[in-house]
Amino acid sequence: MPLANVNGITINYLFHDPPGFKDDTSLVVLVNGLADDHTTWSAQTSAFLSAGYRILTYDHRGIGQSSKPPGPYTADLLATDLHELLKSLKIDKANFVGVSMGGMVLQSYLLTYPNNSSKFGSMEKVVLACTYAAPEEFCSRLFSLWADMAVKMSVRDVMRDVLLWAFTPSFFEERGNEVGGLEGVEMGREAYLSQLDVIRGFDTRGELEKERGFGGLEGGKVMVLAGEEDILIPVRLSRELAGRVEGCVWKTVKGCHACLWEYPDSFNSAVLDFLNGDKS
Repeated sequence: MPLANVNGITINYLFHDPPGFKDDTSLVVLVNGLADDHTTWSAQTSAFLSAGYRILTYDHRGIGQSSKPPGPYTADLLATDLHELLKSLKIDKANFVGVSMGGMVLQSYLLTYPNNSSKFGSMEKVVLACTYAAPEEFCSRLFSLWADMAVKMSVRDVMRDVLLWAFTPSFFEERGNEVGGLEGVEMGREAYLSQLDVIRGFDTRGELEKERGFGGLEGGKVMVLAGEEDILIPVRLSRELAGRVEGCVWKTVKGCHACLWEYPDSFNSAVLDFLNGDKS
């Protein structure tokens, strides 16, 4: 995979081109969640390519083949990484889909780099999936537990716990053979804790209250999406985020926090309907 030197680090990225790709093909940038590398989107790429979109995936700092500098990290820092990557690739506009921590990175991006403020990286449509404007006490306690587990046990042990929150019980009954691969994230303890800081300290409520949304993306160009059974980031927090964005499209799909993996057809259809213009 190619590497880009941006914001003082190296970012690992990959373009996925659809059949008949042309220079004016619409681009979708996919932004990963906590402890996820660019392969997070393997259940989405074929569907999005078949729909005619070009795709850009990449690794956040701290994971995959990207640099792993000391933390803590913030959503603003990861948003700057993304903006500088798009600038280095000379991408003037794109659609964006971010899941969980990725949705927080995109909120920071939208607030820091509103459309028309830069020659590069303007947003056409944005999907913020399984995410929030700020955690509540339940989330904060859960994330503190993960931090303690990473220090006293291992990141792999943390991922064993994460999966129990992220999937429905039926997933373990019907597809238990897949669990081992999902638990085996290759991420160092310090890098994991640095990314965990992003979601623990995230809060855009004040800025969203002031702006009533994101500049340049009015008129139904932002969708907040949630797995209808999500208990890791409770659905009500995603719904609250949608209520803070004027003109936001709200959608729920089958599954829990990991709905994009457990029920990819439901997730992909909702995202593609939105990108293609269906706002129902």
